[in-house]
Amino acid sequence: MEQKLIKVVVGSKNPVKVNASRTVIAALYPNAVVECAGLNAPSNVPEQPMNAAETREGAINRVQYCQQHAEADFYIAIEGGVDLLDDGPATFAYVVIANHEQESVGRSAALPLPAAIYQSLLAGEELGPVMDRLFKTVNIKHKGGAIGLLTNGHATRESNYTQALTLAMAPFLYCDLYSQ
Repeated sequence: MEQKLIKVVVGSKNPVKVNASRTVIAALYPNAVVECAGLNAPSNVPEQPMNAAETREGAINRVQYCQQHAEADFYIAIEGGVDLLDDGPATFAYVVIANHEQESVGRSAALPLPAAIYQSLLAGEELGPVMDRLFKTVNIKHKGGAIGLLTNGHATRESNYTQALTLAMAPFLYCDLYSQ
């Protein structure tokens, strides 16, 4: 019996985003072979989105670019951003998953940010380089991210993305329920 092939295109070549996407699709479709590739898709928002609306828009823009430039069963985009929430500054990501019939938008858990880090972002810096400077790391955004650093590795960028993507897949797993 031949296994079904599921092609996934991720709107970034960042290994954390590609790995999270591959992990989720493979877990949800255990009898399929998952082929997952990253594509440098533009977000068309600032390098460091500074509010939820920009962050969400960046993820949607990346998915739309992938749909226009590649053929796949699923298109996935993950856009990290920051915002000043009711309880203070935080970083989070929007995730968008689409196929040819539907689209699902989700959001990850939010990590509270120290005021000093948020001030650096307001001054125009990007979160990854700020964290690299503070923690003397190199390219942390392609590894555990600010989440990994600020939780002593108990959560990571990838674990946060994996959870958000898993939840955003619910409409694809139960199409009939979500289309009512």
